[in-house]
Amino acid sequence: MTSIDTWSPWVAIFVIGGWSLLALVNIAYSLYLSRCHLEALKEALKNSRYIYIWGTSLGKRGLIWSLLEIAKITGMIMMPQTHIRIGDLDTVDHKNFPPYLQHLLRLDFAMVIATGVWLTVVVVLLKIK
Repeated sequence: MTSIDTWSPWVAIFVIGGWSLLALVNIAYSLYLSRCHLEALKEALKNSRYIYIWGTSLGKRGLIWSLLEIAKITGMIMMPQTHIRIGDLDTVDHKNFPPYLQHLLRLDFAMVIATGVWLTVVVVLLKIK
């Protein structure tokens, strides 16, 4: 394998810094979800304990909290068994979750996973340099 030092500078910049651009896109997308689709998400998960407890304050606590709330809801839908087991997600809500919202959350989850994988590859490439 060739060293990263022999790569074109633009390719190296893209490989090393591209994950941060994807992370910024993910943040913007999560803010879009929290501003435009939060009410639909709350309605779709109305029987779930997390929404029952935090539903009135969701989307009203600021920027960082909005990002954390979308991350929590995305995790609840993408990894349902864990959240059903701990009691945050109702099985009926998960079964009847609207497909268009699931598609939006699946895209958010894919961006998070892709950012993590990309960052891991960058760390490995820099370690074997």
